[in-house]
Amino acid sequence: MFDTLADRLVAPGYSKWGYRLRRRSWPAGDPRPDALRGRLAVVTGAGSGIGQATALGLARLGAAVVLVVRDQAKGDTARDEIVAAVPGAVVEVRLCDLSGPDSVRRFAREMREAHDRLDVLVHNAGVLPQQRTETPEGHELTFATHVLGPLLLTDLLRPLLAASPDPRVVLVSSGGMYTQRLQADDLEYREGEYRGATAYARTKRMQVALAPLMAARYASDGIGVHAMHPGWADTPGVAGSLPGFHRLTKAVLRTPAEGADTIVWLAATSPAPRPGQFWHDRRARPAHVLPSTREKPGDVTKFWTRSKTAAGLPD
Repeated sequence: MFDTLADRLVAPGYSKWGYRLRRRSWPAGDPRPDALRGRLAVVTGAGSGIGQATALGLARLGAAVVLVVRDQAKGDTARDEIVAAVPGAVVEVRLCDLSGPDSVRRFAREMREAHDRLDVLVHNAGVLPQQRTETPEGHELTFATHVLGPLLLTDLLRPLLAASPDPRVVLVSSGGMYTQRLQADDLEYREGEYRGATAYARTKRMQVALAPLMAARYASDGIGVHAMHPGWADTPGVAGSLPGFHRLTKAVLRTPAEGADTIVWLAATSPAPRPGQFWHDRRARPAHVLPSTREKPGDVTKFWTRSKTAAGLPD
């Protein structure tokens, strides 16, 4: 009862207190200390915040980790900090801008040339522009980064994931998605006054919708796809993109490691969680809490078809 009530009231459940109280009675125990020994993980947006904390958590469990970043210097610093915390950890840094299909294709090609399998793929990279911005390909930036990039990268890395005995993909969404419905007729936010926080929440709603769709697409290869949200975490991204929110909530924000906990758990727990669900603090959560956000008939199919086409995925 407390868990459900805290989740619906938002602040108690998304804050550090929600995490710390829930941790006392996890529905499942922590993964084994060597749960990812011999496994390879890719984490996008791993130069700081939740991405770096996720990479560190995976390395602690024995995984070799590829940090996918846009800034080489930030990636190198994150790698050095992870190796200092986990001596002997295998950590490499690779550049990729998830909003650019050419960059995604180049990175995927590098991965296929360097590795013969991939066990964990975490889509954490995110942006929150204050003004509507288009990529060189003409796509709105949050949609390109949070939807098209992950779709294309997962499909290009499908052969490596299929070679794993237990491959898992995690989409890092946001609790803010609960405020938005799936905008199947305006994926690129061309209508109405543009607000960065709204664009962010809309595309995070899209990521939650993607989880069961991608899970079905890759089921024949045994690839489990999961979505989650980390609660409110104190990260450079939050401080820079939402300074007002950061000032008001700083005292109750989670650490990046607390925000990353469920990502690491989804990647490492055994047996594997049922794919296609939406998770927070190691529990499957409803995709909707407000009736106004529920999809209209045909919205999911329309969103899936249009997103696949925009990402350049084959049927």
